[in-house]
Amino acid sequence: MDEPSPWLDAEQQRLWQDLLTVVIALPAALDRQLQRDAGMSNFEYSVLARLSMTDQDTMRLSALARDCDSTLPRLSKLMDRYEARGWIARRIDPSDGRYTLATLTEAGRQQVIDSAPGHVAQVRRLVFDPLTAGQRRNLGTALSRIAETVRREATGGGSG
Repeated sequence: MDEPSPWLDAEQQRLWQDLLTVVIALPAALDRQLQRDAGMSNFEYSVLARLSMTDQDTMRLSALARDCDSTLPRLSKLMDRYEARGWIARRIDPSDGRYTLATLTEAGRQQVIDSAPGHVAQVRRLVFDPLTAGQRRNLGTALSRIAETVRREATGGGSG
């Protein structure tokens, strides 16, 4: 029996190259828009946005770092800047003193509100507008499956 080729076939190679373009170029395009319009990076915006989408605008820093694909030291430096700007407040988690909570302030929420329209317009233009409704559904299904596999691998649950 023939062993499978270790190389990608032509269709897989095209898909992989397109995915690499999206993975590499999309964050850079979002960074450019957010830097120009809001003076912050996509990462910096995503931290504020994640907080704004939680109950009581609050998360443990460890969970926020995980959700934003950050290290705790990187996130801590950002939290220092955000605290100085009055955008977040930090406190010890009363349910477990080993953790620190970050809470979005009113000024931080206003920063999200002010930054969101340009960011959403850029996301729509780059990601959603080029697709039909059916393509969006198919992309959602495909990305969910890939994301599930990647998350499982990232948490040590992958096979191999």
